[in-house]
Amino acid sequence: MAQRYVRVQNLEGKIYYGLLQLSLSVQVLDAPPWLQGQPTDLNLEPDNYQILPPCAPSKIVAVGKNYADHAAEMGTSVPSEPLLFLKPPTSVIASETEIKYPLQSQRVDYEGELALVIGDRAFNCTPEEAQTKIWGYTIANDVTARDLQQKDSQWTRAKGFDTFCPLGPWIVRELNPGARLQTFLNENANPVQSACIDQMVFPPDVLVSYISQVMTLLPGDVVLTGTPLGVGPLHRGDRVRIEIEGIGRLENTVAAY
Repeated sequence: MAQRYVRVQNLEGKIYYGLLQLSLSVQVLDAPPWLQGQPTDLNLEPDNYQILPPCAPSKIVAVGKNYADHAAEMGTSVPSEPLLFLKPPTSVIASETEIKYPLQSQRVDYEGELALVIGDRAFNCTPEEAQTKIWGYTIANDVTARDLQQKDSQWTRAKGFDTFCPLGPWIVRELNPGARLQTFLNENANPVQSACIDQMVFPPDVLVSYISQVMTLLPGDVVLTGTPLGVGPLHRGDRVRIEIEGIGRLENTVAAY
């Protein structure tokens, strides 16, 4: 199994980065792993920590319509270049916490996605350089108030509510380019989304290169790479689970605001 890098909070409220062991204990690092954090002698047992989102990004840069089938289901063509938008850091929540259904919306959708974690300052990179800036991979849910996205002339409100970016549960360094992404609702054994990540229109290195020519990406920043076919509504009380082969599962419940 690949090493799993986590961010946790102990019972006293102190936050650590660490390595999740098979026993579910966490070996604490002395710094974020992309800043050359090294293992320490401190270990946290499973009942002594709470798992947090695996990083604390200064920004989340997301990409729209990056799977051709999803663009088609939204009634649009594939963009000729990556379509970028931002989600605020305050939208980030951990696995096993609640997505809050906002009062302003009557239609909130799940969007399962592969997330890239940036490990080094990226500015005006080529795709080859950009690949070296991607430190690792995790799972995201780009929760979207679909009715507000259609109502507003831009996507900030629809994508930016608190709790609208579940992220985690951990980061892995390596990922099979053909890994499968699947989204499940409640106890249904059949996925509502299922696609291989190599079906992206613009692959990760191209996305990071493109973004870096617009804004500087900083260590710990997150890039959401787009969602495949099959987006649909969430309802209060639902449980949504996103799985990516080689990473794990991100699972959240939906609650009233």
